[in-house]
Amino acid sequence: MQTRIDEIADGIFRLSTFVPEVAPPAGFTFNQFLIRAEQPLLFHCGMRAIFPLVSEALARLIRLEDLRWISFGHVEADECGAMNAWLAAAPRAEIMHGATACSVSLSDLADRPPRTLADGEVIDLGGRRVRYLDTPHVPHCWEAGLIHEETTGTLFCGDLFTQVGDDGAVTERDIVGPALAAEGMFHATSLGIATVPTIRRLAELRPRTLALMHGPSYRGDGEAALGALAEGYERLLAQAAG
Repeated sequence: MQTRIDEIADGIFRLSTFVPEVAPPAGFTFNQFLIRAEQPLLFHCGMRAIFPLVSEALARLIRLEDLRWISFGHVEADECGAMNAWLAAAPRAEIMHGATACSVSLSDLADRPPRTLADGEVIDLGGRRVRYLDTPHVPHCWEAGLIHEETTGTLFCGDLFTQVGDDGAVTERDIVGPALAAEGMFHATSLGIATVPTIRRLAELRPRTLALMHGPSYRGDGEAALGALAEGYERLLAQAAG
């Protein structure tokens, strides 16, 4: 395996490791994202097993000790398994997440106390601004939350739009069809009354780039893509209801 580096928006880099053994025969990508700024931010930590690959890739972009912030969508191995390895490599780095994640899990799991963010809180990274958004149970997990980098209009989607395969770093093609196909395989999304409204709230951000954790990043009309994903889940929820 190797970790590939691609710039998906100005100063935002995708670190992607393709693992063919996961979800065969297509395989699966595990993506982390670096926002390069005065206070660099890493979104997603990856699993502990791929930390050597990902950290080596990150070190080609910035010095590891300069990493200032670490965040992720929710508490799960591929999102934060290597969290403490990153904290050890970057002595000034802090985990930042919403109140639920910090109080329920991260205050105990993280080797340093996390920074608790309020829904809608903005962090100025110096040249980049990220807004934290609570998205409980979307796509899954009580503590779920995402970030939107406002300067470039990049929404870090976590597990939203998850798809199998390795379809390159950036695409302008449809990402909703592959995401709904993957949902049919994994049934990973928590379908509930808040799922569709939460995704539609994200669509109101009108992102220009969607940074997917599993799949290519999307460049184009993010509002329309999120709206179509919401409609797809709305259909699935209606089917499940009866």
